[in-house]
Amino acid sequence: MQNQENDHLLVENNAGVMNLILNRPDRLNAFSPEMISGLKDAINRAKNDETIRVVTISGAGRAFSAGGDVRRMGKGTSLGTYEHLGHLNELILAMNELEKPIIAAVHGYAAGAGFNLALASDIILAAEESQFILSFSKVGLISDGGGLYFLPRLIGPYRAKELFFSAEPITVEKAHSIGIVNHIYSKDEFRERVSEYAIKLASGPSISYGFIKKLANQSLTSTLHEILEQERITQATMITTEDHHEGIQAFREKRLPNFNGK
Repeated sequence: MQNQENDHLLVENNAGVMNLILNRPDRLNAFSPEMISGLKDAINRAKNDETIRVVTISGAGRAFSAGGDVRRMGKGTSLGTYEHLGHLNELILAMNELEKPIIAAVHGYAAGAGFNLALASDIILAAEESQFILSFSKVGLISDGGGLYFLPRLIGPYRAKELFFSAEPITVEKAHSIGIVNHIYSKDEFRERVSEYAIKLASGPSISYGFIKKLANQSLTSTLHEILEQERITQATMITTEDHHEGIQAFREKRLPNFNGK
């Protein structure tokens, strides 16, 4: 089922998956206030909707997202930029705090803040011939949208700094080899393979996935002692869930489990 979040974002719900489609193809899905607001609202709805187990973000047309709208660059004020990035930061935080998997489905270009939107997701699936571009330094800016947080943690600070400094395009093959992209699919099969991946993930134990995401994120700023204790507390709760009992029963009966997120 598809509905129009606003002119710049489409939303489709299918088999437990909320598909968010950036919808400014004439601008290579460059960010707009309406797009950012729509994404944040949709993520918040997914947070409170038990029927949504996975979120995907993709782009209409020939690119994932070009990031900032070049038509607006050079015309902004410090105050306007501060306020705009405040709204973008709210979206990134909502994505990070959503205890459900978010998949970025990247084809064509993922540039600037568009690249960082993908990095704020949990899994990146990419079509062959895609490119990732951190172009901020070419126009005398720094990365925003969480890029300076996510990328160093993903590939290490030294390699990340080189990519930020050089602003050179990153092929999908290189992005895969250094750990940015999880899987590469052919262009002809891309949409279908992403849908299959998301639906399969949505059939999994959503409570378990939520805690895995939460604790994996916390581990980046926590001590081993803190994570061990959180694992201990969480596991004591997990063994009481219906999903755990269903998983055990399915294992004993040699069948696929039917998780219900409870």
